[in-house]
Amino acid sequence: MREVSDPSVNMDVVKLEKAPKMAVYSPKNKLPWDDAVTLVLKYAEIPYDVVYDEEVINGELPKYDWLHLHHEDFTGQYSKFYGAFRYAEWYNDDVKIQEATAHKLGFKKVSQMKLAVAERIRDFCAGGGFLFAMCSGTDTFDIALASANTDICESMFDGDAADPDAQSKLDFSQTFAFQNFTLDMNPMSHQFSNIDVTATRQVERTRDFFTLFDFSAKWDVVPSMLTQDHDKVIKGFMGLTTAFNEKLLKPGVTIMGEMKSNNEARYIHGEYGKGQWTFYGGHDPEDYQHIVGDPPTDLKLHPNSPGYRLILNNVLFPAARKKKQKT
Repeated sequence: MREVSDPSVNMDVVKLEKAPKMAVYSPKNKLPWDDAVTLVLKYAEIPYDVVYDEEVINGELPKYDWLHLHHEDFTGQYSKFYGAFRYAEWYNDDVKIQEATAHKLGFKKVSQMKLAVAERIRDFCAGGGFLFAMCSGTDTFDIALASANTDICESMFDGDAADPDAQSKLDFSQTFAFQNFTLDMNPMSHQFSNIDVTATRQVERTRDFFTLFDFSAKWDVVPSMLTQDHDKVIKGFMGLTTAFNEKLLKPGVTIMGEMKSNNEARYIHGEYGKGQWTFYGGHDPEDYQHIVGDPPTDLKLHPNSPGYRLILNNVLFPAARKKKQKT
C-alpha cells in the first residue's frame, strides 16, 4: 500500500463494491454471427439479461447499470446487408421480424423504432447508466441520433425514398462521439458513413496493431482502468465497423487506443449526462476478419487475450469506486 500511495508510482487502489446489473441489447432470433461480449460474459460466468427493442421501448433499461449494444444497425438499414444477402433466408426472416415488432410497438417503419430505441439508450446513459458498444453498434447509434429529423433509408429498407437533403439536415449536437461525418447513402454499400475507415484503410494483417494510451492512475482513474492490460500493443481486428476516423471525433472524447499512422481511433470513451460510454471498433478480438456464417470463437483457446481483456475491463468498471485518499 505504501508503494501504491507513492506519488511517483502510477498506481492506485480501486475497490469493486457491487456487481452491476448487466443487460445485452441483442436480437432474440438467431443470426449467423456471434458477439464477442456475450461470448466473454458466458466464459467468465457473468450473469446478464438479454433485452431488445420491445423491452427498451417498454422502459426496462432503468433496471440496469450496464448495457452492451450488440452489433446492431440503429439506422434501420438492416446493417446494409441488402447488397450481399437480400436473397438469404436469415436476412429476409430478420426483416419480417423487425417490421412486425415495429408495427406491434406502434411505429410505421423499422427506422423509426430504432431511432426511438437509440433515444431511450441515450436517456439511460444520461441518467447514469454505462454504455458499451462494439462494431456497428457504435457509429450507427450516433448516425441514428444525428438523423432524427430526416430520412436516410432508401425504399428497399423502409418503402420510400431517402431525403435527398438528408446530409444537410444532420444534427451533430445529438451525438455521443462523432461529428461532421458524411453519410454513405448508397444502399448497395456496406458503409454507413466516413466515420468507419474499413473501406479506405490499406493495412496488411501482419502490421495491423493499435496501441493503448498510458493514463495517470491517480488522476485519470477511469481510462486507466479501461486500458489496464498485460499488453499495450493490441492485435487489430476487423468488423462491419473496424475503426474510427479521428478527424470526426468530438472534442472531449478520450482516445484510449489508436493506430497513429492511420489516424484511426480503435477504443474511445466519453461522458454523457451522468453516465459514461465506451466504443470499441471491430467484431471479435480473436477473429481477424469474421464473416457471416463463421463459427463463434472458442475462448478456451485464448484465455489471455489482450483484446478480450479490454471488454472485461468495461464489464468490471461499473462496479468500481475510487478509493478516497486520506487527508
